[in-house]
Amino acid sequence: MAASIGMMDAAYFVGRGEILSWINATLYLNLSKVEEAASGAVQCQMMDMIHPGVVPMHKVNFDAKTEYDMIQNYKILQEVFNKLKIEKHIEVNKLVKGRPLDNLEFLQWLKRYCDSMNGGIMNENYNPVERRCKGGKERNIKGSYKSSKSLQANNLSNVSDNGICIDESSGPKGRHKSEMSSGANSVGEIQGLRQEIMDLKLSVDDLEKERDFYFGKLRDIEILCQTPEVEDLPMSMAIKKILYAVDAKVSALGEAQEIITKSGDDADALDVHD
Repeated sequence: MAASIGMMDAAYFVGRGEILSWINATLYLNLSKVEEAASGAVQCQMMDMIHPGVVPMHKVNFDAKTEYDMIQNYKILQEVFNKLKIEKHIEVNKLVKGRPLDNLEFLQWLKRYCDSMNGGIMNENYNPVERRCKGGKERNIKGSYKSSKSLQANNLSNVSDNGICIDESSGPKGRHKSEMSSGANSVGEIQGLRQEIMDLKLSVDDLEKERDFYFGKLRDIEILCQTPEVEDLPMSMAIKKILYAVDAKVSALGEAQEIITKSGDDADALDVHD
């Protein structure tokens, strides 16, 4: 599967806020910066959600802080791409440096890929918190929560004091907590949100069709004005003045009208002279 998309693709115009909201809502995380996903664990789990059983989650290190540990995560991700025949080269050396732009571009690509699978509808039976606890590597990170930018720091409610994941569904306390959170994570609410997303996508599609329609009209007018027989006529020059105006805050209509008016005055002067 070819996964390369051009840099002018709409995928690369998705903002950081939307990317972070998508990650946090999908994986139940609380990232505030795209570079917090530089370890590669987020990307591995997104692929785990889209392609269940393909990602060896027990090897994914959600507490990766060193470049060496991060590289191991990206090796897992690249192996997954190879298995799925996804022709996407991962710029590991750039991503592990934690530079915002490099990580943003990779996450933009990832969102585009996820949206293209199953119509952008995620697996509603997927429990990201449970998969991180039961699948990902568990490490003792006691004392490092406050300073760590790792994904584990975003899941303190599921980690004990010694950094080991807790199965919240076991024990009276776990069952009580599970019952309290069941309303917020109910299947009905999730389905409602998915439907809202689909409605928004349909609205975007309609707006894009309308945009393309009017753009086509403007392009036809531009081509007509560039025809040698009419390109030097005042009306063509005035229309091109409006089409090629750069400043969106200032209307070029006045200058266009001035071109036509000046042309009329020149014609009147010639008639008087004759």
